Amino acid sequence: MADIRQRPVQGEKEQVKLPLPKGSKAKRLDKKDIDKKVGQIQNLNLLRFLLSLAGLGAVIWFGYKTLYPLLSTSPDIDNVQTDIPVSGSSSGSRSKFGKKSQQLFSSEQSSPMGGIKLKADVQKKKAIKDAFIWSWNAYEKHAWGSDEFSPLSQSGSNLTSAGGIGYTIVDSLDALLVLDLMPEYERARDWCKNELSFEKDAVFNTFETTIRILGGLLSAHYLTSVHTSPSIQSDAPLFLDLAVDLGERLLGAFSSPSGLPWSGINLATRSGIPDRDNQGVASLAEAASLQLELKYLSHLTGDYVYWKKAEKVTEIIRGEAVHDGIAPIFISPMNGQFVASEIRLGSRGDSYYEYLLKQWLQTDREEPVYRDMYDEAMGGIKKHLIGQTKKSGLIFTQELHPARHPRDQSQTWQVVPKQDHLVCFLGGSFLLGITEGGKREVDWKNLDEVQEEDFVVGKGIVESCMKTHETATGLAPEIAMFVQWSDERAADEDWYIKPNHNGVLIDGRNILRPETVESLFLAYRATGDEQYRQWGWEVFQAFEKWCKVPSGGYAGIEDVQTVPPRQLDRMETFWLAETLKYLFLLFDDSDHIPLNKHIFNTEAHILPVFKPEYISPFATS
Repeated sequence: MADIRQRPVQGEKEQVKLPLPKGSKAKRLDKKDIDKKVGQIQNLNLLRFLLSLAGLGAVIWFGYKTLYPLLSTSPDIDNVQTDIPVSGSSSGSRSKFGKKSQQLFSSEQSSPMGGIKLKADVQKKKAIKDAFIWSWNAYEKHAWGSDEFSPLSQSGSNLTSAGGIGYTIVDSLDALLVLDLMPEYERARDWCKNELSFEKDAVFNTFETTIRILGGLLSAHYLTSVHTSPSIQSDAPLFLDLAVDLGERLLGAFSSPSGLPWSGINLATRSGIPDRDNQGVASLAEAASLQLELKYLSHLTGDYVYWKKAEKVTEIIRGEAVHDGIAPIFISPMNGQFVASEIRLGSRGDSYYEYLLKQWLQTDREEPVYRDMYDEAMGGIKKHLIGQTKKSGLIFTQELHPARHPRDQSQTWQVVPKQDHLVCFLGGSFLLGITEGGKREVDWKNLDEVQEEDFVVGKGIVESCMKTHETATGLAPEIAMFVQWSDERAADEDWYIKPNHNGVLIDGRNILRPETVESLFLAYRATGDEQYRQWGWEVFQAFEKWCKVPSGGYAGIEDVQTVPPRQLDRMETFWLAETLKYLFLLFDDSDHIPLNKHIFNTEAHILPVFKPEYISPFATS
């Protein structure tokens, strides 16, 4: 405790004694000299105090103007934090972002149990269906049976020299059923019955094979099993048999010492193959986005080996004590530990967060560990990975990259305002977390604090993703860079595309990705706000204008800011499996594939919500 000095009694003369230097001849100072020196000292202290305040102010201003890169003195990401806007609530709370924040509520409706009842827009549904037929017919004519289709050269190709495994056909099965294209479905079914074989001595990506092929077969099995036509119902066993065959082969990927899946799988030898391009490590998304498919396969067959293999992955990740629920993008199958790498919501990270919520929903909310992990992760995202622009107050996601502090070389994190198009799934995911697909009744104007934050951020991400469509073509780039407040462009610009370097333009491409329209679909189903349909139609029209190939099919484009753009000779399978399917369902009535009874895997394959017959101790921990 600091010493306490007693003040002199009023009217009493104050006596001050100063020690004299040792060895010197004593010299007594009179009161006038003492007062003069005391005054000098006080003035000097005041000057020092004012200089300290000025220095502190300069440091604060410098920090304010140089948020990029944001470096902390320790690797604890608690020091990398972003305020979340909470404006517009009925309780009158104010936004931490001030006047730039947008109003929370426009025409959102209260969401009753089971979800809002929405009518179809028949004309727009037909236009999207026509685009699907234009794409499918070109593939069927020029690349039938091939994994992928090249629309400019009107040719097909396979993923390996060992032959195809039905990437385009299997990935499109449930879309053909949803769009009621029955002759096309029947030809695809016959190909699966007579031609599809997984006895391919080649290395396939474990994650992509699971989400596209296993997910596609399981979805086809489910949709045919509940179809109104008995002849279509009779197809269900075919797809389940193929799914079991593939599932058994995929088990080999889980042969690592930790139980995490290897990135590659040889389908013929059933051997897991490490990712040699990344020193054998697996990505977070690849390892932790197999659960919906494998758990549903176990539910159908009663063989819970698939379930346990998939669940072990999530258990390992949880046991690693991920900070605030967010994690680096690389993890080692050798020891189950994370490797120093970026924390991001785009490539190699995205669907891990998506599957936390969807596992909770898939088993009809019977496994609370996944809801807990999802809530923690969304809290970490809001705390560390959300930014907002100065010009328009756009909410965007950013990345944390490992870095070394310039002063002591300790590990810290650098904030990078980079948002992949892949991240645009997150807006719809936030809103799905509030409504739980219609399992929870929601009054948007009376949300609790966490729900209100989730709504602001979710809606904000959807809006910022649509802002990235404000290009010459009306299509969003593969990667958008947002402008930080320290940037001299901050008052005039919200985002930009990194320029062409060495003749290669990657960030400015558009390859027909579905993530924005996925969020528009989920947001419209959750709120009923017609703005989401309007945006979806604008996106579809831009695809029609710039990506449609006159000879058949649709192609990605090289640069969204160039008109007319140069088309790329590739039609990704997710164009049929996801982008067009989500657009079709956006304009369909809400009783078709209702969200309280279905979930979508990360390739938009439709799986049912079910009551689990097996629940592990981990799932309720």
